[in-house]
Amino acid sequence: MKDFSAITVFVLLVGSIPFFTESGVVLNFVMMALYACLLAQAWNILGGFGGQFSFGHALFFGTGAYVQVMAQVHLGCNPWIALLLAIGMSAMVGLCVGALSFRYGLKGSYFALVTLAFAEVFRIVALSVAFTGAGVGLMLPLRESFSNMQFASRAGYVWLILGLVTLALCATAWLRHSRFGAYLQAVRDNEDAARAIGVDPFMVKLWATVISGALMGSGGAFYVQVFQYIDPGLAFGPHTSVEALVGAIVGGMGTLWGPVVGALTLHVLADVTRNLFGQLPGINMVVYGAVLVLIVMFMPSGMTGIRSHLFKQSSKTPSIGKEQV
Repeated sequence: MKDFSAITVFVLLVGSIPFFTESGVVLNFVMMALYACLLAQAWNILGGFGGQFSFGHALFFGTGAYVQVMAQVHLGCNPWIALLLAIGMSAMVGLCVGALSFRYGLKGSYFALVTLAFAEVFRIVALSVAFTGAGVGLMLPLRESFSNMQFASRAGYVWLILGLVTLALCATAWLRHSRFGAYLQAVRDNEDAARAIGVDPFMVKLWATVISGALMGSGGAFYVQVFQYIDPGLAFGPHTSVEALVGAIVGGMGTLWGPVVGALTLHVLADVTRNLFGQLPGINMVVYGAVLVLIVMFMPSGMTGIRSHLFKQSSKTPSIGKEQV
C-alpha cells in the first residue's frame, strides 16, 4: 500500500499541472519527461527486475507505433482501439522474441545482441514493404477530438501519457511484492538456484518480456498520436533503445522510482544541452554517454541508490566504545 500511495500522490501532483499553467513549453516538457519515464520503466521490468539487458527495445516501440498508425490509416480503426491493438501486438512480438531467445538459453550479451538484431530486421522490413510507407513513412491525418485521440492542447496528451506511466508504475509495484516478481528477481540473481527451488526461468523471463514489450509498445503508439508521423528510422532506430536503458540505469535498475528519476534527470540535461549547443547535432547522445559512464563508475546502483550507499558507508564507520578505550 505504501507504493500505491506514493503512486497516487505522484499522479495527483503531475496531473494537476495543466490546471495551474497553460504554457505550451511547460506542458510539452512535462509530456516528454513522462514519455521518457514510460520507456525507462518498460525497459526496467525486463532489464532491472529480470536482469535481461536489451539493446533493441526499439523493436517493441516501433511495433506499437506502426500498428497504431496502420490500424487507423489502412483499417479505419478508432485510435483508442488501435492503442489496444498496438499494445497487444507489441506483447506478441515480445512473446515471440522471448520464446526464441530463452528457449535456446540466450542471456547476457547474447540476448542483448539478439534484441538489437531483431530491431534491425524490423527496420529493414519496414523500409522494404509498401504498407508501412517504406522509407517515406506514414502520417496520421489531423482531426482534433477526444474520440480521435488528438487534443487541441498539450494538457490532453499530458493526461494520456500520465495514464500510461501510472499503468507502468502499478505493474512495477506489483512486481516488487508479488510471487511472480520474487521469481523474476530470483532468476536475475541466480538462475540455477532459482531452478533448483522449482522456478521455471523460461516462463518467468518470457512473461517479463511480454509485459515489458507491451508497455514499450504503448510508448510507440503515444509517440505517433502526438507527432502524427513515423518512419523506420524513428521507429526502430537505436536512439529509442538507448533512451530507455540509460534512463533506467542512471536512476536505478530494479527499483520503482529509479527510472522516473533517471528519465527526468536525462530529459532536463538533454533540454539544457540542446538550448546551449543546439548547433551541434547529437549532443544529447554525448551527454547520455558521459552520464552513463559516470554513473557506472561512481554510482553503480543509480541515483536512487545514493541514499542506501551513504547509509552503508556510515554504518561501516568504526565507533569508539569502552572496549576500544
